[in-house]
Amino acid sequence: MPTSTNPYTELPDFIERSKLEVNGLVLLQKGQTLLEWYREPYRRGVPQLLYSLSKSFTSIAVGIACDQGLLKLDDTVISFFPDKLPDDMTPYLSDMRVRHLLSMTAGHEEDIYPIVVSQQDWASAFLAQSVEKEPGTHYRYSTMSAYMLSAIVERVSGMNLVDFLMPTLFEPLGIARPVWETCPLGVTAGGMGLSLSTEDVAKFGQMLLNGGTYNEQRVVSAEYVTLASAEQSDNRLGVSPQRIDSRQGYGFQFHLCRFGAYRGDGSFGQLCLVSPKYDLVVAANCAFPSMTKLQTLLDRIFELSGEITELPFHMDQTYELDDNPANLHAVTFRPLPDGFDLRMEYGGTEARSETLPFAYDRSVETEGVFVKDLMLHRQRVVTSVERIVGGTAVLQLTLRYIETPYVVTYTVQMAGEGIRLTFAINVSFGFKSYEVLGTCYRILTSK
Repeated sequence: MPTSTNPYTELPDFIERSKLEVNGLVLLQKGQTLLEWYREPYRRGVPQLLYSLSKSFTSIAVGIACDQGLLKLDDTVISFFPDKLPDDMTPYLSDMRVRHLLSMTAGHEEDIYPIVVSQQDWASAFLAQSVEKEPGTHYRYSTMSAYMLSAIVERVSGMNLVDFLMPTLFEPLGIARPVWETCPLGVTAGGMGLSLSTEDVAKFGQMLLNGGTYNEQRVVSAEYVTLASAEQSDNRLGVSPQRIDSRQGYGFQFHLCRFGAYRGDGSFGQLCLVSPKYDLVVAANCAFPSMTKLQTLLDRIFELSGEITELPFHMDQTYELDDNPANLHAVTFRPLPDGFDLRMEYGGTEARSETLPFAYDRSVETEGVFVKDLMLHRQRVVTSVERIVGGTAVLQLTLRYIETPYVVTYTVQMAGEGIRLTFAINVSFGFKSYEVLGTCYRILTSK
């Protein structure tokens, strides 16, 4: 773990070095601001569109309504909309409850968003959709479920959602009246459309970290925060291993993360991360073209917190490999400022060595030696790397030999004091994969 009393001060350098499209970042620990950083021309106090991070605020609105006795988690959804029910209710619709909307288990198999938002009356359109699964048994991320939560709170409170939240949430947190987009009928969108400044999102995270209080004022019950931040449904199926913090379970409009943390997030990397273990809140507004970039940011935050140990490529080490079909005798990882070099030493009748560069934030085109049809040839190769961090650190290297159809993947993970290296190739006249163990036999001292 970093020795600095505030290890997170290096985050802006990491963001710049990794070319992460972060526009604003606020980090609180023990209620104190340890870091507040903005990329020009973004600045403090300017509201940012939160996209699906809006859902987490809608969840807390439901919690407040529950605390006030306006509704219960086990109330049926149809009980709030007797005027909008379809003539022929689909199976399971009457079993759908508020908690199912919160946990993304309403029972729809497909994404109903395009159909619902194409209609004037979103609530009627939602209730008209087929419910194929028993509510509570099938996770299906649904922005329209969050919209229905907003519509329910508005019905039971008799107020617009922002009006409802002004005295109960926004004013206690010192947040000025925000803009929140609405459906064609004027109901607050709920699942999207809220705009808040980065520091206001951090206040929201601090309230959650405090168990529902802010400046000693109760906002929402601790019981509801506990439910919202605990696993209520299983979101692991179909999520890429590269996005490991998006496959740890789902609460009430919150994603669970590793190490006891949880978060609200939105498209392009809007973030409110809460880590009770480290008394930590991180709010960020980003412009990520891919949400895998959000995982990169989360990885670094957890690394600085001390949860993720250094990966193999951070070390100047050579690993001697057991016998394998490629006669790959040894591999060496030599760190560089923005990545690393991988040196591969081959034995057998065609003894040779080559070194290939890898960068964390981009692909690199270089030259390497690989078979064409009859024999080995020097040819163009494009390298890329992904870091997958779970219970064990994993490094996935991809080599695309662009003069041929060949794409090689090396997966490297720690195995005791050594490594486990797995080779795979997409097409081949020979072997297509192998797995081999490597033992550290040389630690390099020269740079």
